[in-house]
Parts: sequence; C-alpha cells; structure tokens
Amino acid sequence: MPKLVLIRHGESIANFSNVYTGWNDVELTARGIRQAQTAGELIAGLSDFEPTCIHTSVLKRAIMTANIVAAASDFLYVPIMKTWRLNERHYGKLRGLNKEASRVIFGEEQVLEWRRGFYAIPPAGEPVSGRAYHNYDMPSLPRAESLYQTQQRLLPYYQDCVANRLLQGEDQLIVAHGSSLRALIKKLEKISDTAIVQVEVPNAEPLVYTMDQQLRLVNREILH
Repeated sequence: MPKLVLIRHGESIANFSNVYTGWNDVELTARGIRQAQTAGELIAGLSDFEPTCIHTSVLKRAIMTANIVAAASDFLYVPIMKTWRLNERHYGKLRGLNKEASRVIFGEEQVLEWRRGFYAIPPAGEPVSGRAYHNYDMPSLPRAESLYQTQQRLLPYYQDCVANRLLQGEDQLIVAHGSSLRALIKKLEKISDTAIVQVEVPNAEPLVYTMDQQLRLVNREILH
C-alpha cells in the first residue's frame, strides 16, 4: 500500500519572530535546520517508504527543508518538484505583521477567524512577484487567500502530480507549509469546515498516511 508523507518546513525566521509569513520568502533558523535534519532521520527509519518524487513549494524555507530531509533520509537521488501551488496561503495585509499585534489591531475573534477559519479572507495586500513565478502560467497572483482558496489552487497539483503516482503504488513526500498542508489534510481526512479550526500542523513533524488502492486512508501516524 502506498504511503504519503507530509512535512511542514522547519522553524523559519518569521516563525521565531511570531509574524505572518505567507508568500514572504524567509530562511530557516538554526533550530529549523536541526528540526529538518531530525525529520529526515525519522523518515529514514520507515523501512517500507521509498518515494519516487518529493514535492515542495517555491519558497526557500520549504525547499531548504526538503533538501535537508532528502539528505538525512538518503533520498537525494529522488526528483524534487517545486510548484507555487504548494506555497503557504497568502495572508494579504497581515504579511510581516506580528501576530500579537494583529490581535490588538483587529480583535482576537477576527484574527482567529482569519487564521483558522476555512472561508475567511484577510484584508487584501499586494501580490508577490519575482523570478520564482516567471515560468508559471498563473491567472493572477493572489492578494489574499482563505484556506478554501488555498485548497482550490493546490488540489489540481495534488490530483495530477501526487495522487496519480500514489494510484500506481508509488510513495510520495510533500514538504510544504502550515496552511497549505492544513488545506490538504482537510481533504484527505474529510475534516469539516468547523473542525478544521482546531487542526495545527507543527514544524517538521512527519505525518504518514498509508492508503489503499483507491487512496482511502488505512492508517495515520505522526513520527516523533
């Protein structure tokens, strides 16, 4: 039975500073690098996991984590595919704002809804541009996204590039971000719109799904 492993990137500079990151491109902290190394070592301990592809975003904190994990688990030979569709959700005007400060400015309930709700969209900010996006046929760069919108833009990639390989019996590894992984987990585990508020994805803790031939979940395990 194929396995799908999901990993959120290690601690980033923005995580350490407690600010909203979204599509801002920040690096890992020293702690984040160690977390990625540990995650790779945990994956190396999976005796029946042999991914044929590693999928990640175009943001450096996820790419760095994917490279470290691949090295630590002896999967450097495995192709790494990078796509904007696995990027973190775009936090609009919240990008770069301290999370505690946002609660003071907008109110705790409103911030919770923006951060954890499924359909809530934070105030629109500026789209992100740069060389990382030049090769993509994108209808438009987002200015802010709900978790629902994040799910909608990542699912085509998941179906075409991940699920199709899983259906052929190939293990897959995804290294992405807290909200993009929450959006995927919601779909995979059939989590309700209200229950998703309680779902948290810690940095660099591998989540292992074992699936049957119809990609129904057989087992779920978090590696510690």
